[in-house]
Amino acid sequence: MSEAPPALIAGFDERRFVADLLAEDLGPGGDITSAATLPPGATLAATMASRDSAVVAGLALAATIFRAVDPLLTIDVLVADGALVPPGTALMRISGPAGGLLAGERSALNLVQHLSGVATLTRAYVDQIAGTGCVLLDTRKTLPGLRLLEKYAVRIGGGQNHRMRLDEAVLIKDNHIAGAGGVTEAVAAARRGGHDRIQVEVDTIDQIAPALEGGATMLLLDNFDLEALRVAVGLVAGRVPLEASGGVRLDTIRAIAETGVDFVSVGRITQSAPAIDIGLDVATLGRDWIPRHGRCRATVPLGAGGGQTP
Repeated sequence: MSEAPPALIAGFDERRFVADLLAEDLGPGGDITSAATLPPGATLAATMASRDSAVVAGLALAATIFRAVDPLLTIDVLVADGALVPPGTALMRISGPAGGLLAGERSALNLVQHLSGVATLTRAYVDQIAGTGCVLLDTRKTLPGLRLLEKYAVRIGGGQNHRMRLDEAVLIKDNHIAGAGGVTEAVAAARRGGHDRIQVEVDTIDQIAPALEGGATMLLLDNFDLEALRVAVGLVAGRVPLEASGGVRLDTIRAIAETGVDFVSVGRITQSAPAIDIGLDVATLGRDWIPRHGRCRATVPLGAGGGQTP
């Protein structure tokens, strides 16, 4: 099965990311344990499998990691990103030089475990609000350096992305309001700055009217209880989209969505998603293994991961 290329993630530098990932794990000396213990020409075959039920994400990039360590490795991706798989599902098969396979194992597994965790938790939240018309959004509560990938995993899980960076959209929050001297003043300043799409975070019902009068085009209702959300929906009456946020859990998101808000944002889908249990089961191939040339592509110099060739 062909995997979706990570290049589809806008702005993602796959080559640099993989090189940095491998440099972090292997160090300048490479995998000294494999170099010390594996005989020349040793080959292995491995199956990456999920031991949990999961929405899979990150397999294409995991394949790139293995190829970067040793381009003689043969990789077969068996499941597409976004697939919901039961425990025991084989996700990928890797075969070839033992050193390369073992050197790439941990980086590839870490990535797939984490991104699949994000996608799986996202799908759980999306399923909870199915049929309400409400849309699940992520936040900027992401691990440093992994935002593009985590937000990709959110999309794989069925959620939508809020702003990717601070320069992508205006979102006036309580600290901006305090610094500007009030809601009206903050919105007016943003409009004078040439912005016509302005989201304003409001903490109370009383802030809604001045935000709308100032020209807000979307409101973020922060930590409103259910009754306050219903009041806000009635007060705004569809004039601008409404996003609910703050302390949203799996057992509360349905009731929040049913108040009539357009969006619910959840930081924990990226900030606190548990990793999926995914393992690599390894078996020997023997010395007569023949590589299938043309299947692999190196994205960092050969030998960067300490992999051996037959």
